[in-house]
Amino acid sequence: MARLGLLALLCTLAVLSAALLAAELKSKSCSEVRRLYVSKGFNKNDAPTHEINGDHLKICPQGYTCCSQEMEEKYSLQSKDEFKSVISEQCNHLQDVFASRYKKFDEFFKELLENAEKSLNDMFVKTYGRLYMQNSELFKDLFEELKRYYVVGNVNLEEMLNDFWARLLERMFRLVNSQYHFTDEYLECVSKYTEELKPFGDVPRKLKLQVTRAFVAARTFAQGLAVARDVVSKVSVVNPTAQCTHALLKMIYCSHCQGLVTVKPCYNYCSNIMRGCLANQGDLDFEWNNFIDAMLMVAERLEGPFNIESVMDPIDVKISDAIMNMQENSVQVSQKAFQGCGPPKPLPAGRISRSISESAFSARFRPYHPEERPTTAAGTSLDRLVTDVKEKLKQAKKFWSSLPSNVCNDERMAAGNGNEDDCWNGKGKSRYLFAVTGNGLANQVSNPEVQVDTSKPDILILRQIMALRVMTSKMKNAYNGNDVDFFDISDENSGEGSGSGCEYQHCPSELEYNATDHSGKNANNKASHAGARIRAQPYLLTVFCILFLVMQREWR
Repeated sequence: MARLGLLALLCTLAVLSAALLAAELKSKSCSEVRRLYVSKGFNKNDAPTHEINGDHLKICPQGYTCCSQEMEEKYSLQSKDEFKSVISEQCNHLQDVFASRYKKFDEFFKELLENAEKSLNDMFVKTYGRLYMQNSELFKDLFEELKRYYVVGNVNLEEMLNDFWARLLERMFRLVNSQYHFTDEYLECVSKYTEELKPFGDVPRKLKLQVTRAFVAARTFAQGLAVARDVVSKVSVVNPTAQCTHALLKMIYCSHCQGLVTVKPCYNYCSNIMRGCLANQGDLDFEWNNFIDAMLMVAERLEGPFNIESVMDPIDVKISDAIMNMQENSVQVSQKAFQGCGPPKPLPAGRISRSISESAFSARFRPYHPEERPTTAAGTSLDRLVTDVKEKLKQAKKFWSSLPSNVCNDERMAAGNGNEDDCWNGKGKSRYLFAVTGNGLANQVSNPEVQVDTSKPDILILRQIMALRVMTSKMKNAYNGNDVDFFDISDENSGEGSGSGCEYQHCPSELEYNATDHSGKNANNKASHAGARIRAQPYLLTVFCILFLVMQREWR
């Protein structure tokens, strides 16, 4: 009997211990989770003070938890916002690089044209005086057309320059033969002999080649910087899919529900989720790299034979050389024109003397000395601009394929590579065992964390790929010195961002399926049930002891 009494006492103590243990397990504090939850601006009434049963959780592991249903929903929205914010930060830097370089290049180019026009105007006034003033609209029109080509692009440079030289020939031919009267038809006949007469020497041919190549390269390069800026701007606005949103919640905040507030996601775990969520962005990489290579090719041209600064700075000297060539060879040019177009009609005697005095070329053009030339456009030089842009272009290569890794390198998003055992793997604090998938949509078939529909590429991304492809083609044409027909390849109605996500509260049916874990919800449930079994053991012991006491009474 003493033995039975002792056994009963031990059993009673066991029951009490089990009850205390169960109470302790059940009432595990959630104070730190609650504090962090409130610090994000959420209602403290959503957060339990102690662990509760987690059967209500739809994404995070079930079992005893520090998260209510409201917390899981708000954490889902929070993780989505944090993801979008990190992507935006990564892309905004690149966008700012292209935007600032485009602005600087654009500013430089326009000021270069203004300086060249001012330089020509100042020196032609000094050199030719009234004669130039009377014909200045011809030169003004030349620069207006060059500006219009740069800004709008719908100018045929070759035809425009041919027209300039033809108009200049008409004016010059009248001036050097001021004793004659020329009809428009006669001057049109003279212009037909331009190639044969070569009144301006070889200057028009050389200048046309230099101007065309330099302007095409400069404008195309500036357009390329603008296209890169716009592509990054559009692609950086990411709207995660429902499956991506689930995965983000599981990665960033489900650890809090288990009280692991200081444990960060494993690096490879983060990498798989980012590659799944940014699958479409990864498909940009191939065309983006081709585009960057083409930009670098044109940049080399701008530093060498297509340097627009070296073309525009001395354009006043070149045009004046052409004018002087016409003046010096005016007799031979006029004789050949008279032979081809017939003898012109002389002006009356009184008008001849007045015309000759008005058209006298009393001075040769005096080119600028270096110290007299205008201040360098935009406070810099083309060489410095291009050198800077080339460095930025090289850094921007492979940006989209590196984006998932760059996001996970952010200490807010994941643990470092060296912390592989003490990190959150989506289920607990342990090593992440899955391999990292490749970039791009096609590689997501095997992604263990994010379910991605690989049959539906993102329309916005496809548009940006096409924009890059078109611009790359134009770059290659510009590199070869060919003129390019520009059109607006941006699409303002292409949508606010990529992806086709929905807000957490609008997708209740999809929450029933855990799209972030291809091992299935069952694996998660098993882990949760295993935890529940461990917590249930004290209760089983209590039941056993009660039955033992009942049986003991029966034995008595």
